[in-house]
Amino acid sequence: MNDRKLVRWLLLLLLLPLWLAMCSKEEFRYPCQNPANWDKDICQKPLCDVTRTCPEHIFKGQRDPRLGPPNEQNKPVSTPAPAGSAAQGANCGK
Repeated sequence: MNDRKLVRWLLLLLLLPLWLAMCSKEEFRYPCQNPANWDKDICQKPLCDVTRTCPEHIFKGQRDPRLGPPNEQNKPVSTPAPAGSAAQGANCGK
């Protein structure tokens, strides 16, 4: 009797999170996190600047990962450091 009750509770505890995950939809904490709203008035300054919900405030200068990798054309060009000038601490290399 107790074993059946235990199995029922275990199944409930295992299946409940799975059911909740399947039934949930994508929600955003702020409306400006949704790229579909970026062109709307609520995500344009000065309205979003007052509430600090502009996309640049929410992502803090980071690129939204849902937009995919950035274009290769806009990638900054980095120059390699010369081989002789390895970065060393103040006490290193003496």
